[in-house]
Amino acid sequence: MRPPFPPQGHHRHGRDRGEHGGGPFPGGPFAAAFAGAGRGFPGRGGGRGSGGPGGRGPGGRGRGADAPPPVDRAEVTGWFAGRLPDEWTTTAPELTVDRDEITVVVTVPEPADAEGADRQAAAAGRIARFREDTRARRVEVAEAAQERFGRTVSWGARCGEVTELFTTVSAPVMTRLRQPERLVLDTLVDAGVARSRSDALVWSVRLVGEHADEWLTQLRAAMASVEEVRAQGPKLG
Repeated sequence: MRPPFPPQGHHRHGRDRGEHGGGPFPGGPFAAAFAGAGRGFPGRGGGRGSGGPGGRGPGGRGRGADAPPPVDRAEVTGWFAGRLPDEWTTTAPELTVDRDEITVVVTVPEPADAEGADRQAAAAGRIARFREDTRARRVEVAEAAQERFGRTVSWGARCGEVTELFTTVSAPVMTRLRQPERLVLDTLVDAGVARSRSDALVWSVRLVGEHADEWLTQLRAAMASVEEVRAQGPKLG
C-alpha cells in the first residue's frame, strides 16, 4: 500500500482566514516528528555575502531575498503568552517555529466525567468545541502575529492523549540533486513506495525525522543557543 502524501505546493485550507487546515492531526509513525513542542528551527538570518553562487543570498545561507526576517523564539513565546486569552488554558502553549510558519498548540482541560473507551471521544469533542468557540479570536491573533513576525500562524489543541492540528502549511522547497541522490528517489518510485520523486523526497525527510529525532533535537538546541548569543551581541566597554 502506498503511503498517503499531501498535495504539492503551498496550500492553505480552512473555512476562515487564519484557519488554513481542516482536519485532525494524522497519527502514524511520523506524527511525533511534526507535532512535538519546540521542534521548529529558530528564525535564521543576518546573511553573509551578497548573493551569487552557493545559495548565499542577502538573507543568509540558503535564504532568498524574500525570506521572512529572523525571529527570536523567546520573543515569539512571550508575545503569544501575553496575547492568548487566560480562559483558554492554564498551560503555556507549545510553539513550533520555522521560516514559514508558527504552529501554536493549546492544551485544553480534559473532561472530568469521561471514562474507559469514551475518554478519547470526549477529548476529541472537547477539542472540537474549543476550535469552534475560539475561531474568531484565533483569526484575530493569527493576523496580528503574521504582521509582527512575517509567518503564517497555524493552530492545534491537545486534550489528554489526543492532539489535533486545525491548520497546516505545505510549503514548496526547491533543490537540485545529482545522479546518486536521484537514483535513491527513483528506486522508491519504482518500488511503489512513492508516486513521484517529490513524494519520495517527502518520505525520505519524514523517515530521517523519525529515526534521527534525538540528534535533530540536539542540533536545534545548539542552534537556539547560537541565536541567543547572536542576539545579545558583543559587550563593549
